[in-house]
Amino acid sequence: MRILAADNDSTSLNKLKTILKEALPDAVCYFFEDSPSALAKGREEEMDVAFLEPEMPELSGLDLGRYLSELNPFINLIYMAEDTDYAYEAMKLRASGYIKKPLDPKEIKCELASLRYPEMHRKLKRVFARTFGSFELFVDGQPVVFKYTRTKEVMAILVNNRGAQTTNGDIIASLWEDDGDPKKKLSYLRNLRQDLLNTFNRLKLDGILIKQRGSMAVAMDRIECDLYDWLDYGNESKYRYTGEYMSQYSWSEYYHAELDEISYDLDEDAAL
Repeated sequence: MRILAADNDSTSLNKLKTILKEALPDAVCYFFEDSPSALAKGREEEMDVAFLEPEMPELSGLDLGRYLSELNPFINLIYMAEDTDYAYEAMKLRASGYIKKPLDPKEIKCELASLRYPEMHRKLKRVFARTFGSFELFVDGQPVVFKYTRTKEVMAILVNNRGAQTTNGDIIASLWEDDGDPKKKLSYLRNLRQDLLNTFNRLKLDGILIKQRGSMAVAMDRIECDLYDWLDYGNESKYRYTGEYMSQYSWSEYYHAELDEISYDLDEDAAL
């Protein structure tokens, strides 16, 4: 379980840290005394639970909860406050719980035992990338429509590279090989990158892409993908590679040998 906590009261935050360490020793917890830093972490990793103080400077805990819910609709928001003044606003955000300070270990444990969204929902991701057969990207069960056809191919390249930062040059080499003016291709790639970002912003999918100067990568933990699941779970995966992989793209042929070898080894293991 991944837990995020934001409270500008260091005493309260330290007490929560002690309680969570005892209640959930195996949980991965992140603690912040300011909301912007907490939101930045929420964009990097998908959280199961967020303990938030409603009254925070710069960005209120209510607004922080709203943004975190957009990043992950199944996050459990638990508010911690001196009084119940913000209970109605928390209810409108579909918060999992509301606790009055000072924090009581029994109340914290009770809230964790009755989460609005159990941890199983963490496996339900809004984005699904299908790579076996022809490549397609789905959000909430619907194929994503981009402004440019090539934008989907850029996403296919990023998915294929499995979280590795992919440079503009590498993307251009896959898209066009050696055809055309390099300056024009770079200019067009900028349009494709912007289309990708605009589409994900429109769909409220912050954090799907990890951007650096001159390169991009897909956040593997933010999407479900048949390839990733198959590589992780092998014969236990619900997906099967049958010799077809991103079949509409010529560059995908270079990866068939690797996938064929993995498939052969899995078949050998299953036969033992």
